[in-house]
Amino acid sequence: MKVVSGQVMQLMDRRAIGEFAVPGVELMERAGRGCADAILEAFGEGTGRRAVIVAGKGNNGGDGFVIARLLSERGWEAPVLLLAAPEAVAGDAAANLARLDPATVKSVPQGLSGEEVLLEGATVIVDALLGTGMNSEVTGVYGEAIDLINAAGAPVVSVDIPSGVDAATGKVLGRAVRADITVTFALAKLGNVLYPGAGLCGRLVVADIGMPDAVVAEAEGVEFVDLACAAGLFRPRCATAHKGSGGHCLIVAGSTGKTGAAAMAANSAQRSGAGLVTLAVPAALNPILEQKTTEAMTIPMGPDQAGHLKAGALAALVAAAAARDVVALGPGIGTAPSTVYLVHSLLAVLARPLVLDADGLNAVALKPELLLARKDHVTVLTPHPGEMARLAGCSVPEVEADRIGCARAFAMQYGVHLILKGARSVIAAPDGTIAINGSGNPGMASGGMGDVLTGVVAAFLGQGYHPFTACRLGAFVHGHAADLLAERLGTQGMSATDVQEKLPAALASLAASRTTATNNQQGE
Repeated sequence: MKVVSGQVMQLMDRRAIGEFAVPGVELMERAGRGCADAILEAFGEGTGRRAVIVAGKGNNGGDGFVIARLLSERGWEAPVLLLAAPEAVAGDAAANLARLDPATVKSVPQGLSGEEVLLEGATVIVDALLGTGMNSEVTGVYGEAIDLINAAGAPVVSVDIPSGVDAATGKVLGRAVRADITVTFALAKLGNVLYPGAGLCGRLVVADIGMPDAVVAEAEGVEFVDLACAAGLFRPRCATAHKGSGGHCLIVAGSTGKTGAAAMAANSAQRSGAGLVTLAVPAALNPILEQKTTEAMTIPMGPDQAGHLKAGALAALVAAAAARDVVALGPGIGTAPSTVYLVHSLLAVLARPLVLDADGLNAVALKPELLLARKDHVTVLTPHPGEMARLAGCSVPEVEADRIGCARAFAMQYGVHLILKGARSVIAAPDGTIAINGSGNPGMASGGMGDVLTGVVAAFLGQGYHPFTACRLGAFVHGHAADLLAERLGTQGMSATDVQEKLPAALASLAASRTTATNNQQGE
């Protein structure tokens, strides 16, 4: 699913009107109808139902006027509270305001204070205040209206985006409506899918308003990876598959106290379809890892009993990597100086696709320019915001303020693929292409989840997926496994090994969704 900013959507509207001769008033009619249909589906038809439309003076308010008219035609009571003088409404919005019975419109330019009784007992409140053009803090009568809508206690349907959410970033502009349903038009907006805005949208409905196909196809946007998208990327195994066709992953991981990270990365790669998995671990820890990883093979590194990987393991690791399809480096390796030196040395000589995570990233953050030596090879980084800040030489708040921009800039500068983890992980390619992951839940806020993701992404790379596809699939499958788990157990107390064990079910879900989509297409 393509996702765009509010600014891009405005350009799309102008193109539809100017180049394809779609009247603006017709686009507004279709938008209002999409919202009205969603309200009727959710709350039913007939008398005894009341929708209070709280409208601004712009096009978002114009959509609200259409909604009021269409609901009235279906037996609803649909009064409009207009936070402006009628003469302040212009253009297509004014045309639709004129189509309403004046007795159903109350102009309240002074705000909703004192009008609370009109919100009480509403079947639904329609938020048609601000729309996608807002990018500054909401104050005054509009801010007060948002507070009163939130306090009213009735279900809320927001038009296009909850008022007060920045359509380009998902940021809350001081305050924002908490919607139960948001009906957006033609394409979802970034603010609909990025947090915190995504958490205020409730159920998101994307209404088809007949935007010309060329306008949609040519609009600048990013990909939102949902189940349908991920299922389309996924390749089910063929009947003649064997362990050699599933790829062989080498996972370089582990140090004293962190054997769990190595085990979870290896086991997750196996659970994600890797044909073979080999763990390269400090020799002192090899007996432990052989217990923790039944299916994975192990290679003990170093003749001594040091509990961390040392620079002397370089030649053995290079030889091991040459016989494998992909290398994952970093889970639990620690930050001992000799280990950091080993990571730097490996970056210079490894030719295989490489996934870097955890302490591998911390080592790279000391010399990120080393990544430039790998521009001719596939490199995937999977940082959380703290690791991203260290890599980019900035603060965590700076990363979080512009997750897409930060991920894109680093990926393009260093020629890497990057998964910036977090709620709605951002996936960036070296050419600047961006995807946003749509799976996952708060239960994943526990230790070891990143080690699982490392194994999943490595497994997909080993199976021959394009790096950007491996990153999108890996991020989605990781979160989808957690979502399937949450359906049964909830999100409290979820562990990384729980998610690891749910990975085959997540893959089966993608395969089933793919089959269903194929059957539906054949039946059309």
